[in-house]
Amino acid sequence: MQFFSDNAAPVHPALLAAMEAANGVDTAYDGDALSQGLDARFSALFERDVAVIWTSTGTSANALALALLCPPYGGVLTHEEAHIVADECGAVELQTGGARLMTCRAAGGKLSAQGLRERMAQVRRDVHQVQPHAVSLTNATEYGRVYTPDELAAIGAFCREHGLALHMDGARFANAIASRDCAPADVTWRAGVDALSFGFTKNGALNAEALVLFDPARADEARRRRKRAGHLLSKGRFIAAQLHAMLEGELWLANARAANAAATILAQAAGERLLHPVEANELFLRLSADEAARLRAQGFAFYDWGAGAARLVTSWHQGEAEVAPLAAALSAL
Repeated sequence: MQFFSDNAAPVHPALLAAMEAANGVDTAYDGDALSQGLDARFSALFERDVAVIWTSTGTSANALALALLCPPYGGVLTHEEAHIVADECGAVELQTGGARLMTCRAAGGKLSAQGLRERMAQVRRDVHQVQPHAVSLTNATEYGRVYTPDELAAIGAFCREHGLALHMDGARFANAIASRDCAPADVTWRAGVDALSFGFTKNGALNAEALVLFDPARADEARRRRKRAGHLLSKGRFIAAQLHAMLEGELWLANARAANAAATILAQAAGERLLHPVEANELFLRLSADEAARLRAQGFAFYDWGAGAARLVTSWHQGEAEVAPLAAALSAL
């Protein structure tokens, strides 16, 4: 029973069907009808004109976004445990041509306007230090925390005050929206976000991510950078097909709600073992080595998260029946 990561979940049948339907002859790269229709489809979702650049990995979406927003000589303010810092092997530095990731500490992976202000105050405004040009935050965070619209609006106001661009790593953006039950626009462009890496792979896709640009004028440069980085797939219609299928009937939101609901069941069973509030589909628990071994002996797979702790992630396909055995096992510890 797999709780390592939502990346380990199966592909949703609707997306397999969409790729099968796309398995005909069409223009290569992103000139096909499905790719050409993405801007309008996402513009309707976000209630304004946007440009959408598909890519096959979240790392490429993040790195391409920040390459647009930050020059090689600039810096990106971000959390010290952000995915772009801890898990992307320097991709942002490579694609920006050398921009520095300027890290901040904050509980639960959540940046705040005040914390950013304090970090900004540590940077001397002289030629000897890298100057910030952008902020990158993750929603939901690496610890499953979800920003409120007001928290994001405060960060957006800070960015505008200091002339900084704002990027959102939304690998679990769907889970964040399902958690807050708000409009996607309210926690993106209305809050001051310039670019969103909208993740679908963790939410039921095979290999589909959408870089959403709230200034469509940036699209041409983004497409050139994608090609130069080696991420322009020749048969991109199969990624576009997945994105269309996810938006059809709000499948992306239904899948995220299912994963969040499964996490809530486990959170109730875990009780005081929780290290962080469960707001999306990730749980961080206090577990001794012996307790972790007992759970694994019953067939449950998950990551250790430092000494005496573990991370469990639920997925779109795990309903109440699928998580009930783990909930019972946690209660019995």
